[in-house]
Amino acid sequence: MSRRDQRNGTRGSRRAPRRVAIWAPTVLVVGVLGVAVAADHFAWGPRYLGWTSDAVSDGPVAAPEILGLGAVPTAPAVADEAPEAALDAAAIRKATRSALRDDSLGKHVVSLVATLDGTPVFSSGDDRLTPASTAKILTGVAALETLGPDHRFTTSVEVGADVDEIVLVGGGDPYLRAEPAPNGSFPEQADLTTLAFETATALTERGTTSVKLSYDASLFTGPADNPEWEAGYVGEEVVSPISALWVDRGVDPDSGRRVPDSAAAAAQVFADALEKRGVSVSGPQSGEVAADAEVLASVDSAPVSQIVERVLEVSDNEGAEVLSRHVGIAVEDDGSFVAGSESVLSTLTELGVDVSGDVLLDGSGLSRKNHLSATTLVAALALAASDDDPRLRPAIDGLPVAGFTGSLNSRFDVAADDGLGKVRAKTGTLTGVHVLAGITTDAAGVPMLFVVGADKVPVEKTLQARATLDQFAAALAGCVCSPS
Repeated sequence: MSRRDQRNGTRGSRRAPRRVAIWAPTVLVVGVLGVAVAADHFAWGPRYLGWTSDAVSDGPVAAPEILGLGAVPTAPAVADEAPEAALDAAAIRKATRSALRDDSLGKHVVSLVATLDGTPVFSSGDDRLTPASTAKILTGVAALETLGPDHRFTTSVEVGADVDEIVLVGGGDPYLRAEPAPNGSFPEQADLTTLAFETATALTERGTTSVKLSYDASLFTGPADNPEWEAGYVGEEVVSPISALWVDRGVDPDSGRRVPDSAAAAAQVFADALEKRGVSVSGPQSGEVAADAEVLASVDSAPVSQIVERVLEVSDNEGAEVLSRHVGIAVEDDGSFVAGSESVLSTLTELGVDVSGDVLLDGSGLSRKNHLSATTLVAALALAASDDDPRLRPAIDGLPVAGFTGSLNSRFDVAADDGLGKVRAKTGTLTGVHVLAGITTDAAGVPMLFVVGADKVPVEKTLQARATLDQFAAALAGCVCSPS
């Protein structure tokens, strides 16, 4: 087994104050109640607010006997199962006509609406477009399929060639941190502080108090800056150089700036953490560890299911690129940009998706040379929504909720109220490119998949175009698009 195989296994007026004083308490109460309801309904507590699972009840709680209230009755179901019904193309066309004709979308507008199994019902425009970040849906599905939802990436410290040498080995953990994450963080996050503590403990047991530190980031191959991206993306800190070893997604927590050599920066963080635990460190320097080296300590990433959900929810470019490279390793034993994107498409082909004519050159959708069919995006969503393979479901679960979470938390606020809380969709945004791809239900509760996008939007109409796409999705959520 190659070294790469072994390692792969394992982000007014004067009167105004008085009016505020009168209305502020009411607004505050309503706001708190609204946040509380949303936090409960969308599980924000465990993920974002630090609540622990111990505070969540699994069922009804009996009332204290002193109250004399008797047993708690069994609650009825809060919602019926989504009905299975056909979709009406004419109704969809009527509901979405106004949005699709909005001139803010420019000269190239594509839409596709399909049943939950991916069967097209309504479409308009040329089927292919620049997908921007909706390409992350393909990356997420491929990662879940090739790696499995429970797979974790291991960052390890191993014994080097010299007796006093240790090597920090990057396993491609996209969310490795310098310091431990707050309780309740989602996704789970490993950290170098914990790894340093475990390493220092292992060294003490060996009677070692001084080491030479090397670091190995060879799991990923090829350039760290995708040549298919705009030339300034890395230099202007739009995205970090992609590495199998970094902390905090390649961002310096003090300055907030992306670091030029994230592997070296991570190794220095680890060296400092070892020093704080009484281990004298020389280095670090770049190197590669032997395939059969002894492991002193290790920490594991969140499972792939959580990583995919996070990447989709917040549209994490770096996380998507790391996942793509892992797909490349799993399929072609090659952790490069090229192998990653090729392997994503080949994995979808094996899952029955026709990707002929599609062009995918990265995992994040940053490349303007990507060209995907709306049918391909819908087919990937259909795979994740299907009960046939629940392992792919995180690619649906991670989609932002309109008006509430992730990259849709501030959307659907302009004439798109029908979509609030009902639309779940991945956003795609580049200059001149705006796309939504996701799932919703119509007014009768019938689910549907959709893609709507425009990739020739005039820059001055950016905000209007984005709102128009929201209105398209909201129109689907508000219409009766299925026969009575």
